[in-house]
Amino acid sequence: MTGEEIRARYGLWQKKASADADLAEELKDIAQDDSRIEDAFYRDLEFGTGGLRGVIGAGTNRMNVYTVAKASQGLADYVKKHFPKEEQKIAVSYDSRIKSDVFAQVASGVFAANGISVVIYRELMPTPCLSYAVRSLCCAAGIMVTASHNPSRYNGYKVYGSDGCQITTQAAADIQEEIEKLDIFEDVRTMEFEAGRKAGLICYIPDEVYTAFVEEVKGQSLLAVGETVDRQVAIIYTPLNGTGRGPVLRTLRESGYTNITVVKEQELPDGQFPTCPYPNPEIPEAMALGMEYARKHQADLLLATDPDCDRVGIAVKNDAGEYVLLTGNETGMLLLDYICARRREQGRMPEDPVLVKTIVTTDMAERIAAHYGVRTVNVLTGFKYIGEQIGLLEKQGKADSYIFGFEESYGYLSGSYVRDKDAVDGAFLICEMFAYYKTRGISLISRLEELYRTYGYCLNTLHSFEFDGAAGFEKMQKIMSMFRAGISRIGKRAVVSCLDYRQGLDGLPKSDVLKFHLEGDCSVVVRPSGTEPKLKTYISVSAESREEAALAEKVITEDLSRYFV
Repeated sequence: MTGEEIRARYGLWQKKASADADLAEELKDIAQDDSRIEDAFYRDLEFGTGGLRGVIGAGTNRMNVYTVAKASQGLADYVKKHFPKEEQKIAVSYDSRIKSDVFAQVASGVFAANGISVVIYRELMPTPCLSYAVRSLCCAAGIMVTASHNPSRYNGYKVYGSDGCQITTQAAADIQEEIEKLDIFEDVRTMEFEAGRKAGLICYIPDEVYTAFVEEVKGQSLLAVGETVDRQVAIIYTPLNGTGRGPVLRTLRESGYTNITVVKEQELPDGQFPTCPYPNPEIPEAMALGMEYARKHQADLLLATDPDCDRVGIAVKNDAGEYVLLTGNETGMLLLDYICARRREQGRMPEDPVLVKTIVTTDMAERIAAHYGVRTVNVLTGFKYIGEQIGLLEKQGKADSYIFGFEESYGYLSGSYVRDKDAVDGAFLICEMFAYYKTRGISLISRLEELYRTYGYCLNTLHSFEFDGAAGFEKMQKIMSMFRAGISRIGKRAVVSCLDYRQGLDGLPKSDVLKFHLEGDCSVVVRPSGTEPKLKTYISVSAESREEAALAEKVITEDLSRYFV
C-alpha cells in the first residue's frame, strides 16, 4: 500500500470514526507522525485461524470497535450462509482486558442486527467456558474476546466452530472472504447491546451451564472412590488479574482444597496488569509475585493462570526447600504419567488410548506414552489441532480413547467436554496429582527426576525474536525464506533432515513451520507466531545429563541467534 493510500485511509477514519472517543483522540494525536499512521493503516488486521489479535487503538491494523464490528459482520454472513435459521446462534465470552467487555457487546450487537441469536456470559469467563457453552447450547459459532497472555496493549477475538474448537483453516478463509467484501463504515449492520436484549435476540448464558462446566472438570478426578489424599496442601493461587479466580477457586474448594491463599495484587480483573506486564505463566517475571507469596507463606504449591485461563504454570519446592518453576513440558509429562498410571492401576485405560501433542512439545512424552501402551498423535502448534483430533475420535465412536492432550506452552486438557486447553482442568489435576504424591511422601521434583532416569533426560527451550511493524513483518518473511533455502549445520551439528510443514506433511494442514532434525537426537523448530510479531525457535536436546544437554542447547542457541539480527 502506498503512502498516499495510507494517508487516504487515515483521512477517512478522521471523518467517520466517531463511535469511540478514545479513537478520535488518538487519530488527532498521530496526525503529524507518519510512522504511526503507516503502522496503524498499512494493512487490515489479519483474520486467521486464531481470529483477530493486535494492539488496541485506531486504524485498520488495530483492535477497535470498527475492526471488531467488521469481523463480526463477516462471521454473521458466514453463519447465515452455512447454517439453517434455527441453528443460527453464537456464544460470546470475554476476559479482563482493556475494552474486552466493549468489544463483546459490539460483536453481540452486530450478530443481533443480523437476526442471529446471541448467548453471552453475564460476566467475564475463561476461554474453556466459551468452548463449553458453544457445545452445550448447540451454537453455530462462538467468540472469545481475549489476547490470551499478550501484554496489556493487545486484545483479540478468537472464533470457535460449532464443535467448540477454534475454527479450521478453511472456515477462517471463508470468513475472511466475507470480511473482505465489506466496507468497514458502510456495510456493517449494528444494534445497541441493550436493544438486542430487549428484542430477545441477546440472552445471558444460564448459570446452570457454568455449573455443568465445573462439574465436568471435577469429573476428571483420577482418585478412586473413598481414596484419601492430603487436600490440605498449602496452595498459592494467582489469576494474574484475569478470569480464573471464579472457576478455579470454585472447582478446588468444592473438591476439598481449602488451604488456598490468593495473590491479592493479582486477584481481581485488571486489564492493565499492573504487577505483571506480561501476564504469561511461561515468563518468570509473571510468576515473581506469586513466588514471593509462596516463600512468605511456605506454601506447598504455586499455581498461576493466564488472563483467559487456558494456560497454567506452577512452582514447587526442591529438596533444598527452594521454589522451582516447572516448564510446560515438565508439568505435562508429570500429568501424562499420573493419568496413565492411575488409569492403568484402576483398570480405566480405554482399549485404544491416545495422547495428542503438538510437534514442538517434548518428544519425551512419546516415550512415556509408549511405556503405558498409549498411542501418540502429533499435530501442528495450536491447541485447536488437539481439539480437532478429539472430534475425529468422537466421529469414530472412540471419544473415550482420548486420555490427555498438552502443548509445551502450558496448555492441558484431560477430557473431551471442551475442545481447547483448560487451565481450570489443569489446575484441578495438578492439585490432585500434588496431593496424591505428597500423601505418599513423594515430591513432584523427585517424581520428575525419576521420569528422567527412566526415559532419559530431554531439555526443551523456547526463544522468541520480536519484529514490530511493517518492516519487521517483511524481515520475518525473509528469515523464513533463508532457512528454507537450506542450511547444513546448526550449532556444530549436521542437519539430518528438514521437514517443511508448508507442504502439508503427515496429513496436517499447510503451515509456515520448519523442523530441523540434527545429529545426536536434537531438533529445532522455527515458526512465526500466529498471534504476535515474533519468530519462535523451539530447541529439543536429548542427553545423558542435564548439564550435557544445557551445554549443547547453549551452542545451538548461540548459532541460531545470528540468523535473527
